[in-house]
Amino acid sequence: MMKTMKAAVLHGIGDMRVEQTPVPQLAAPEDILVRVKAVGICGSDIHFFEDGRIGTYVVEKPIVLGHELAGEVVEVGPDVKDLKPGDRVALEPGVPCRKCSFCKSGRYNLCATVPFMGTPPTDGAFREYITWPADFAFRLPDNASWEEGAMIEPLAVGVQACQRAQVAGGHTVAVLGCGPIGLTALQAAACFGATKIIATDVIPSRLALAEQLGAGIVVNAARSDPVHAVMAATGGNGVDVALETAGTAQTVRQACAMVRRGGVVVLVGMHSQDEFAIPVMDVICREYDLRGVFRYCNAFGPAIAMLAANRVQLKPLLTQVFPLDQINAAFDLARKHKDTSIKVQIHP
Repeated sequence: MMKTMKAAVLHGIGDMRVEQTPVPQLAAPEDILVRVKAVGICGSDIHFFEDGRIGTYVVEKPIVLGHELAGEVVEVGPDVKDLKPGDRVALEPGVPCRKCSFCKSGRYNLCATVPFMGTPPTDGAFREYITWPADFAFRLPDNASWEEGAMIEPLAVGVQACQRAQVAGGHTVAVLGCGPIGLTALQAAACFGATKIIATDVIPSRLALAEQLGAGIVVNAARSDPVHAVMAATGGNGVDVALETAGTAQTVRQACAMVRRGGVVVLVGMHSQDEFAIPVMDVICREYDLRGVFRYCNAFGPAIAMLAANRVQLKPLLTQVFPLDQINAAFDLARKHKDTSIKVQIHP
């Protein structure tokens, strides 16, 4: 095997360079080495590229971004029993300590010491090879392409959102924002049993895709009031669950306004603002829940099962593919042309 590989290294805001770096070596007997086949550009990658930070996670030294990936196992450590070279896997990008109270209670995404790919200070997957613990590698079903495998991670976010909301049979669900997370959350909600799904966005092409993927009603929020449309569609009651995936103060307030009494609003989208106003008295008087989603836990397995059973469609989300050498052009497209791009991937 070659000793060096290409990697896209973020040196500072807007400064991404493709460089030769050492191929990583197995650091522990339970690790695997994976040849990266496909990596998606996530909104969080764009936040780090444009702002150099997300909340308390700050880029202070050069880092490789990227955490939505699928690849081929090329080497396994001596303690790895369930994987072998040649296996096709998706990697769950966060590894908890497995010892704290959150890990032991099953909510390991809240572990305080999770190294997460592409989040400072942990390098991510915009490179040719990566090492990772084997128990956070999930074998892909035979019907999954590399591109679909790299979209298991955003689908897992959609699964986590539905788990947090406790979406159940017969529920009416609103999805605010039809980017990759909104479109996977929409499909996950249908798998969880939602019978009426309403999607809102301001980009017509994304609304058209939401309708194709299962939204019974789509609302262009640039042309009409989404809260009024949702209330009209629900007999004035509001939705059981509102999944806010756009990450704006306006859509958070819309989600609060369109949820029914006693319903659930789940905040999924990442925000550039740390704080903004929410209708506190409305939350109190109508007693609906506001719940956050931080990554996911125990969601990769269900996400892969949904894909294996053909219950979700991930291929329609993929709009463009770039080689690693053209990663800056890929970022420019993903950042500036949301009308023509949904999921942009890098194929190292």
